[in-house]
Amino acid sequence: MEEKFYKKHPFFAAVLLSVGLGAALALVLQIGMAGLYIMRGVSLDEIAELTGAVISGMFIYGGFMIFPLVLTGAEIYLLVRGRKNHALYKKGRIFDVAGVVLGVLYSLIYLSLFYEVFFGRDWPEQLVNRQTHTPLYTKAQLTVAAIAVVAVVGYLIVNYIPIEKMPPLALVLGMAAMYLGAAESVVWGIQVFRGDVFDCLLLLFPFNCLLLTARTVSHKMWEWRQMMEADDAKRERYQEGGGILRACNRFLARSERWPLAAFLLMWPLLGILIGVLVLFGQKPDAVIRAFTETSDWTLSQKVAPQNVYYDEHYLCTVAAGGHEKIVKPKRLGVRHGHQVIVNRQLCVANAFEQVLEERTPRFHRRVRHVYDTYGFPVAKLIHSEYMADVVYFLMKPLEWMFLIVLYLTDANPENRIAIQYTGKSLRDFGKA
Repeated sequence: MEEKFYKKHPFFAAVLLSVGLGAALALVLQIGMAGLYIMRGVSLDEIAELTGAVISGMFIYGGFMIFPLVLTGAEIYLLVRGRKNHALYKKGRIFDVAGVVLGVLYSLIYLSLFYEVFFGRDWPEQLVNRQTHTPLYTKAQLTVAAIAVVAVVGYLIVNYIPIEKMPPLALVLGMAAMYLGAAESVVWGIQVFRGDVFDCLLLLFPFNCLLLTARTVSHKMWEWRQMMEADDAKRERYQEGGGILRACNRFLARSERWPLAAFLLMWPLLGILIGVLVLFGQKPDAVIRAFTETSDWTLSQKVAPQNVYYDEHYLCTVAAGGHEKIVKPKRLGVRHGHQVIVNRQLCVANAFEQVLEERTPRFHRRVRHVYDTYGFPVAKLIHSEYMADVVYFLMKPLEWMFLIVLYLTDANPENRIAIQYTGKSLRDFGKA
């Protein structure tokens, strides 16, 4: 009897299932949108344009929302059914690789898109708008990466070296390495989970790491027992001899002791790894500081400076984004209820606009319209400190012109300049 497709190619079947469910979800959403459009009298030609949304939704929903759930379901199935089925266990290893690789990739994408995380910026740095500091202390990221690499090496040793060619001590040491990786993934999940409904997707990665670790250990225990029962000579050989290593092998000849033994071996393995990393400049407590020497996250112990807000007002962008020695930021101010960094150029420009609004309101409205039309696109082009510096220098002639107008029209121009973005008026300044 020919083997069914989903049993012969389980991973490919999981991909097709995810894409199919993604297409179905996108189609349901399109039908709902089409119904709303018809009720509003939108033409069928415009409804047809939503076809592209179905195609893109098929990959977005299927690849980023449904496929992680399908992978998790497959890991649960493999844990239940694959522990004592070697053929099924081997087919399931591709789910392990996909779960870990995509778990890391999707987590980074999710955090970057939804929380604007900057993984290279630690808590002392002041960020802007909705940006978020890294959940991993940058000076300890080498330690986190090293533990992950050791865990992967342990997984490869346990899974891809035939069990009959390995002593039990080496097997258990590989499992201990996997324990380290699973523990690190759990701490990572705790760190980045903020309680939002969609944040539950971030927990799938550590959950899958726990599932694949449990399945690997339980399957290898079963496989070892099968080998020992089939080979009396090998079983007797592990009971002979002296020395510490042979004593360890005798103790580990019974596979039911492996989970506890791997847990106990995990700690000296971690100690050795930390000792090696110290030689590369890492601190002994880097594995802890990686998560606590942060701000904005669950395990964070630091309080970062409050984010500074700058919007499409490109002079605000210049004041906050240029090199400090050039744009010369003076203080924090308030704009639209948010903190902004203020320099003299920004205050002069705002004071000039205030004079226009008071003296020539109609002309001010025209100027404001021109500024809103061209200023916002300019602000979006300022993505580096150097671009902010260039705009600062280009604005210098206008700044001098604004100053001339202020000194010609205002009795106390410096007072007017000084109160900009303070939330106070000239009357308040006069009373003080």
